[in-house]
Amino acid sequence: MPELPEVEVTRRGVAPHLEGRLVTNVTVRHSGLRWPFPADLADLVAGCTIRRTGRRGKYLLIEFDHGTLIIHLGMSGHLRILPLSVAPQKHDHFDLILGDQVMRLTDPRRFGAVLWHDIREGQVDNHLLLRGLGVEPFEDAFSAQLLYRATRNRKAAIKQVLLAGDIVVGVGNIYASESLFEAGINPNTPAHRIGLARYEKLVVAIRRILAAAIEKGGSTLRDFVGADGQSGYFQQSYFVYDRAGLPCRVCGAAVRQIRQGQRSTFYCVNCQK
Repeated sequence: MPELPEVEVTRRGVAPHLEGRLVTNVTVRHSGLRWPFPADLADLVAGCTIRRTGRRGKYLLIEFDHGTLIIHLGMSGHLRILPLSVAPQKHDHFDLILGDQVMRLTDPRRFGAVLWHDIREGQVDNHLLLRGLGVEPFEDAFSAQLLYRATRNRKAAIKQVLLAGDIVVGVGNIYASESLFEAGINPNTPAHRIGLARYEKLVVAIRRILAAAIEKGGSTLRDFVGADGQSGYFQQSYFVYDRAGLPCRVCGAAVRQIRQGQRSTFYCVNCQK
């Protein structure tokens, strides 16, 4: 699944082609993805100017004066900017048409979403899918103090707490494993047993790992590519993720793989206590 770095890479890729541009039409194929497409989407945005793009967690936001398109890439989706003349393929489900260009959503597994939030319903953060999200990892509000306070009664493993997204958003499976390795924290450790000093290390690790992944174009697993069709290459820098049985890059011990909440976790038993 595309995580925060992949969505941010996508946003940066499409933003120059969208911001300030007039939407001339919308094309949808099928009735929807994870949820139905808004029935009147073309009427809502055709003839309107895109003011800015944004991101909230793993959701891409395309903002107009009167509302916001909310796009989620699901398990295997990606956006590309293409000439309008390029014919759609089997898994191309949504086109936002901007004159002679199109922003096209490809989603083979159809777990993504294209939704509309009207400004009359308040700010986009009030949307049902966004209102319960935690702080952004690059915001000042994300701190060791926040993690420490919010986990005093959380007995779940720290890896699961990070994935929950109600304290901090966007730290998905790949980057949680890598961040916990860099911070030297065992992913099975109950969150309430981690002290402030260790959370300081974790905050630094999360920010550094996510920033590095964005810089390298994200991680390309299965179908993800950026808006320009290029693959990310952060996976070449993994210390533990998807390296089960291989030697730890720090101590040489075999990287272990376990299951936590139906997701694979990778860690080094020597480096992570």
